[in-house]
Amino acid sequence: MSGVHQIAILGTVGVPGVYGGFETLAENLVRQHQGRNRAEALTVYCSARAYPDRPPMFLSAALRYLPLSANGVQSIPYDIWSLFDAARRGTDAVLLLGVSGALALPLLRLSRRGRRMRVVTNIDGIEWKRDKWRGLARLILRLSERAAVVWSDVVVADNQAIADHVAQTYGAKCEVIAYGGDHALACPPDAGTGADLPARYALALCRIEPENNVAMILEAFSRMIDQPLVFVGNWDASDYGRSLRSAYAGHRNLWLLDPVYDAGRLRALRDRAWVYVHGHSAGGTNPSLVEMMHFSIPVLAHGCAFNRHTTEGAARYFASAAEIVASLPLIDADTAAMIGADMGRIARARYTWAEIGRAYFALIGQT
Repeated sequence: MSGVHQIAILGTVGVPGVYGGFETLAENLVRQHQGRNRAEALTVYCSARAYPDRPPMFLSAALRYLPLSANGVQSIPYDIWSLFDAARRGTDAVLLLGVSGALALPLLRLSRRGRRMRVVTNIDGIEWKRDKWRGLARLILRLSERAAVVWSDVVVADNQAIADHVAQTYGAKCEVIAYGGDHALACPPDAGTGADLPARYALALCRIEPENNVAMILEAFSRMIDQPLVFVGNWDASDYGRSLRSAYAGHRNLWLLDPVYDAGRLRALRDRAWVYVHGHSAGGTNPSLVEMMHFSIPVLAHGCAFNRHTTEGAARYFASAAEIVASLPLIDADTAAMIGADMGRIARARYTWAEIGRAYFALIGQT
């Protein structure tokens, strides 16, 4: 890694991961950094609000805490503060996860240290297109995406469909690096989890948001009373989730569970699923999808371009509740084995942290 002695990961809640996909990415990059005995110093920026104990190190990474939230409206000053602090400290290269702070990149480039610091930005999904953003918030996200593409040294997309969007919209090139999912198999299952669940069920796992087509999936399974569905999500986080849980709570084949963050409990729930139903229609390569692909079971996914790229067209797809109802009975034992084998093969070839770590550190370390 000639010329690169200090690197930093910015834009996440922090490590160890306690929140979502970017936190999982950051944690596993730290694990790869330590496992490969890399020589450069690594710092991860963390939200002090999420870590009351604030240890100074996690594995081989120094942790630097800022007194802001990494999510919501505060994510913008949090990321900007992180960028300028990293430049002030003489960091050679940063990996910026998300575009919240990207509007500050032109100003950063005006500073002497900011000009020298290599910025690699993962622009996440096409965030401004999500249903939850409207008006000014959507405009800011769209401008942030443009700033990230124009002012970063390297732009990373986690899915080819996002790279295609960047090429068509900005005439710019993206490096495509997905997510690893093999950590989902690393923890043994918790033996006490799921005692009150069916022995065999369909599984869905996501944040309860409209673009994840939660209502569509619930509607479909409410019509199939012989098909148990275990749906794990943050139902109480919004009026949308609470209304759906209330509407479908009376269906005997539906188990609507609160979020599960413990790795052993989550492994136990996944081990007993015979099919994974993935409703995400925005955002790129979704971590929960690549994690489930490592379990070598069939995937029935929303047919958006992101999911088709992730599964290399080898899953089964839907665009409506009626298509879910029509598709599920067609996945017999032989078909399930074939699709599951394809999912496992693709996951082992493309979605391991060893491969993802190698790709990221190669990009960050270019001079």
